[in-house]
Amino acid sequence: MKRTVFAGMFICAAMLASPAFAADSDLCTIKLQELKDKVTSLPATSENTTMEIKRMQASAEAARAANDDKKCITEATQALTRADKLNSEPNP
Repeated sequence: MKRTVFAGMFICAAMLASPAFAADSDLCTIKLQELKDKVTSLPATSENTTMEIKRMQASAEAARAANDDKKCITEATQALTRADKLNSEPNP
């Protein structure tokens, strides 16, 4: 009886925890896709900033490949913030 209860509790805990992991992975994928879209439309104003954004994108993709969703989300979000700032600057 105890084994059945423990097995049931373990299965329930595993099922409840899996959506949380999937959510991070999905968020990483969404952020990376959004970043790819923004990188292709970056203005050609600042080569240094563009290179930094691309470096952060590569770091986020490497983190995703290493299954480090937290780092992927962090890097992609920071790169998106920089890309948004660069896109909002007036062109000379």
